[in-house]
Amino acid sequence: MIKFQNISKIYHSSKTPVVALKDVSFEIKQGEFVSIVGKSGAGKTTLVKLLISEEKPSRGEIFFKGKKIGEMCPADIQYLRKRIGVVHQDYKLLTSKNVKENVEYIMQVIGASDKDISRDVPQVLEMVGLLDRQTNFPEELSGGEKQRLAIARALIHRPEVIVADEPTGNLDLYNTFEIINLLKKIHGLGTTIILATHNREIIERLGHRVITLEKGKIIRDDQEGKFIL
Repeated sequence: MIKFQNISKIYHSSKTPVVALKDVSFEIKQGEFVSIVGKSGAGKTTLVKLLISEEKPSRGEIFFKGKKIGEMCPADIQYLRKRIGVVHQDYKLLTSKNVKENVEYIMQVIGASDKDISRDVPQVLEMVGLLDRQTNFPEELSGGEKQRLAIARALIHRPEVIVADEPTGNLDLYNTFEIINLLKKIHGLGTTIILATHNREIIERLGHRVITLEKGKIIRDDQEGKFIL
């Protein structure tokens, strides 16, 4: 489903070029739950940005369902971003809109009908446990609730893949595992999950495939991996 083939990413914004990723290759099958682990600066966020075409690789090719992302036209990139939902550490919520409006906005942007919005938004809010908070604004939510709202926004267009980039970085232990359990629930419905994290305890409990990055290189790829750095 997803294939990185000899990917390197070099940033030239400073006097000394920064190598974020170096000759990275891996494949993710449809329906997998894969964790990308590594210390800060290992290349996890760069990998996510490359996947959704926010960044372009310096070398190599990235494929989504057999198509080269680098050769996609703007319409294909728009389609790609509908198929891949992204959850960020800093939530990226619309502070002027309440919970319901935050999710509705995503559907409005992709041109969904009022009928579809009225049907789908309550279903997704119920799934993430926020139906009774739909009139609250982000500032009235806890950190865990904000992240669940971010997941609802990523889910609302029914993506095939959810990419969660350090989604528990700002959360306490209770809310961390609440979010991880929600991701496991979504995975159980058939969605491919890619989780970028540096949280050892999460990885030890998941028992799924783990790809370990160190200084932009893959140093391990284990089907039932542990956090080893």
